[in-house]
Amino acid sequence: MKRASPIASIAAALGLAVLGPFAMGCHRVAPPPSQFPNAAAALARMKATYQCERGVKGEAKIDSFSEQGRIRGKVLLFASRPSRLRFDLLSPPPFNSIISTLTTDDGHFALMDVRERKFYEGPASACNIARLTEVPLEAHALVSLLGGQAPLLVHRESDLQIEWSTDGYYLVRIPSTRGAFEEVHLTPTPADFQRPWSTQRLRVLDVRVAQQDIELYHASLDAHEWASTAPPQVDPDGIDPPIPPSGPPCTVEVPRKIHIEVKESGQDVLFRYDDVKVNPPLPPGVFSQPLPSGAPRVHVDCDN
Repeated sequence: MKRASPIASIAAALGLAVLGPFAMGCHRVAPPPSQFPNAAAALARMKATYQCERGVKGEAKIDSFSEQGRIRGKVLLFASRPSRLRFDLLSPPPFNSIISTLTTDDGHFALMDVRERKFYEGPASACNIARLTEVPLEAHALVSLLGGQAPLLVHRESDLQIEWSTDGYYLVRIPSTRGAFEEVHLTPTPADFQRPWSTQRLRVLDVRVAQQDIELYHASLDAHEWASTAPPQVDPDGIDPPIPPSGPPCTVEVPRKIHIEVKESGQDVLFRYDDVKVNPPLPPGVFSQPLPSGAPRVHVDCDN
């Protein structure tokens, strides 16, 4: 596969040419009949595919690894653009009680550890989010990936590159204006493969980001299925008014498997959705936490 220099040398050094989900032995996949004229058009179609999606709500199995060991469990999550998150980690059956809650909103991070009876708070930085997910990823990037999109580095359109891989996807290379590099794998949904490129809906299959020859993270997205806008949340007692969805009617593909890894530090996390809805109702305070009675407040940042 031919790649332009100097981007080619960076990609090759980081092993960014990875076989995609369409690769089967020596099988070669021909490009769609209607191809994107440039990389900017492909990224614009990715954004258009998910334009109606404001966020997701899901129930997922979580499986994470780090130097501290392995964590497996079930998590209830909210992810809302641009960078609001909530994770409720549940204890194993039959109890299914909340043992940790992580929230981010407006740059603020909070984590309640029920077992230790400690309330951690600080900036919504990648290292703080990793206190639960085990993977240091910025909130806005994690929100995008949980909804099936690729977070994009700041870039100039004139620097973008695109080519079709015979493994069955477009390789879009994104040199950042800030010295980083990103590669995104995109492919049309099966139903849209024969359609004009300007109307194709796209799947994100793979995202890699590196800086100074160090891979910051690699995310693979798999098992895409359609998801639709959640219904209003209705008070079973009929006292409070229904809470409407947080966005318009929307049906998009959301990957049921999202694997994020940081090879440099040996950290990775796998989310497997059991259920996911788009544009869920957002109850007041869902992205914040009050200080529980009797729990000490501990300020945390990347140094501790």
